Amino acid sequence: MSLYTCLVEITLPFHLEENVGGWDADGKGPCVWDTFTHQGGERVFKNQTGDVACGSYTLWEEDLKCIKQLGLTHYRFSLSWSRLLPDGTTGFINQKGIDYYNKIIDDLLKNGVTPIVTLYHFDLPQTLEDQGGWLSEAIIESFDKYAQFCFSTFGDRVKQWITINEANVLSVMSYDLGMFPPGIPHFGTGGYQAAHNLIKAHARSWHSYDSLFRKKQKGMVSLSLFAVWLEPADPNSVSDQEAAKRAITFHLDLFAKPIFIDGDYPEVVKSQIASMSQKQGYPSSRLPEFTEEEKKMIKGTADFFAVQYYTTRLIKYQENKKGELGILQDAEIEFFPDPSWKNVDWIYVVPWGVCKLLKYIKDTYNNPVIYITENGFPQSDPAPLDDTQRWEYFRQTFQELFKAIQLDKVNLQVYCAWSLLDNFEWNQGYSSRFGLFHVDFEDPARPRVPYTSAKEYAKIIRNNGLEAHL
Repeated sequence: MSLYTCLVEITLPFHLEENVGGWDADGKGPCVWDTFTHQGGERVFKNQTGDVACGSYTLWEEDLKCIKQLGLTHYRFSLSWSRLLPDGTTGFINQKGIDYYNKIIDDLLKNGVTPIVTLYHFDLPQTLEDQGGWLSEAIIESFDKYAQFCFSTFGDRVKQWITINEANVLSVMSYDLGMFPPGIPHFGTGGYQAAHNLIKAHARSWHSYDSLFRKKQKGMVSLSLFAVWLEPADPNSVSDQEAAKRAITFHLDLFAKPIFIDGDYPEVVKSQIASMSQKQGYPSSRLPEFTEEEKKMIKGTADFFAVQYYTTRLIKYQENKKGELGILQDAEIEFFPDPSWKNVDWIYVVPWGVCKLLKYIKDTYNNPVIYITENGFPQSDPAPLDDTQRWEYFRQTFQELFKAIQLDKVNLQVYCAWSLLDNFEWNQGYSSRFGLFHVDFEDPARPRVPYTSAKEYAKIIRNNGLEAHL
């Protein structure tokens, strides 16, 4: 006999706009990743670019065939700010960009697939970066106008919105470490300033939707946050236990608490940064403060909790004796994997981490509706079509999701795998393949061929769960 482990609605993204190619086609303006990759300097694997990537800009019909082949119920994709508004403002609206996204949305709906649309996924119009980007408070107004434009243009059909993808990753990678564009590090300062503006921009756009569009469109709006589950390296060490708590607070709660709880940063984050800043001779904390009015504006600005999980790390206490600048240094933590964990690149196979993360979100944020908006496992290039290791990662993850739903009563309603196609993966270029469909990047036609994991994933969707033989 067999039984089906019933899961949530299984969905799958993704064509990430930054990586669909057509980087300068049909009136699209340059974004920061266009500039960043064209500058070379080995900041991206082999100086690769996303100029063509998987070619989805001209091959949407082929993507749709893959979506239908899998039997998806939902499809998450991202809009390009600079494809719709080439200079980042509504002063010039690119109709060809609107037409492109209208076709995607309409084709999805005709085929019974619900679109989940992300407004912003790392690809800031270069004109706005030149004006200060996310370090400038002016970006808040610019983003709100862009969001209102998108809600007005597509919101009659799109009912599930993500304002900003992985705001916590963007703030650190772009404006603290400088590993993402604009590529200029601001250790210990830039990440916090960007986070401050990202949170306020999200909240402003949520209020715009709530006051101007929600009554008629009846949609939902949130932002997505990246989360690694973090365990104390020595479970018997009080200092490691406290370090692990601080790590998740700096990593996830710094964004989630203001939005979901009370409009303000966690106390441990404020106290740690203030203490370090004082020791370093700063006249005030390097973490900006929200005004009381801003706290009221930020509080409660999410209709569901969107989280993106891939892996887990161990945490131990690392005192910042030298007073170094940086987010890890402010948190006084060191993170690393268990040497027994299997991995490809930065992703270690730790399926139980997602179960612990979901329970943490439930317990900390008053049992919200949760969407997992990304989860996946890469293959190194060249990647075999029989991707057994990846499918095993997915299978084990689904088992943990079932535990979270059934045992911990987590309110998980949507699961999205990353990703539909092999694609340009930021600094890793084409060296890391996350797709359920293989893309031959040497062939101008960019043919899509299903991996074994695509075939198995399609079975999961048909069954709405894992089949277990007894």
